Amino acid sequence: MLSINRLAYKLVEELLSEPELYRIEAYRLPCGSTVIDTGLEAPGGYAAGLMVTRIAMGGAGEAHLGYADYGGLKLPTVVVSTDHPAVALFGAQLAGWRIKVGDYTADASGPGRALALKPKKVYRKIEYEDEADVAVLLLETDEKPTEEAAEFIAEKCGVEPRNLYLLLTSTTSMAGMVQISGRIVETGLFRLDVLGLDLKRVEYGVGYAPIMPPHSDWGKAMGRAEDALTYGGVTSFVVDEGDEVLREMAERAPSSTSKEYGKPSYEIYRAVDFDFTQIDPALFAPAVVALTSSRTGSTYTAGEVNVEIIKKSVLG
Repeated sequence: MLSINRLAYKLVEELLSEPELYRIEAYRLPCGSTVIDTGLEAPGGYAAGLMVTRIAMGGAGEAHLGYADYGGLKLPTVVVSTDHPAVALFGAQLAGWRIKVGDYTADASGPGRALALKPKKVYRKIEYEDEADVAVLLLETDEKPTEEAAEFIAEKCGVEPRNLYLLLTSTTSMAGMVQISGRIVETGLFRLDVLGLDLKRVEYGVGYAPIMPPHSDWGKAMGRAEDALTYGGVTSFVVDEGDEVLREMAERAPSSTSKEYGKPSYEIYRAVDFDFTQIDPALFAPAVVALTSSRTGSTYTAGEVNVEIIKKSVLG
């Protein structure tokens, strides 16, 4: 079976071989675990963000830069694709593990989750479990991991601490903005899962989203990052399913079906004091979703890119 941790480790080796090129900083904890800073204190950048996106997908997806026009506002985009949607996106890229060890907390995504089975219900659903002696995780955090946290993660993943690789990313960094926009296809698959689609029937996934300019304020940076997905994200999936199912699902999938659609994400978040549980889940979806049946070749598309919100998010 495909080992997403082994695939991701090959990319980690490449990243570590050229720290100056990727503008990253790496160091070892006393327990032997390797920490790779892509944006907390290290400058990072587009190249680091693209590499982090590929690593987060367990090496089972691609990420490249593009460019697009949003009503006169021209922005870079990240184009993401995978031939293994369920494993790359749900088995790896999904931020499905909340780590809390002592005073240290972080949201973890990446292939290491498939070793720790966090959460188990996801891996039962996609019928996947990785086997590897190396573990790779992406930590979205503003603090560097402690020795205790690294040892805890290694134990849960079933690897020696010296074989654990932790990549750090921050929403306020350029690499962080790239990798969040790089979750656009995962965002689409998450919405399809909520609507009841069997993820194992999804054969291919591709999409793109604008990379918003970074902001030093965490809340505003998060708002921009979510706007990129909710109002600017475009996705397309090929699914082994019939026309009627896909037609109905495409109509219900885009973010525009949410009752809270139409305002910049920062305004929505601020209104509920950043308590995301109070937000309509339908908002966390791509702007555009296209579903193609591999049985009939028919394609069903719904939603549209909202250039006005994208411009308001960036220009104010």
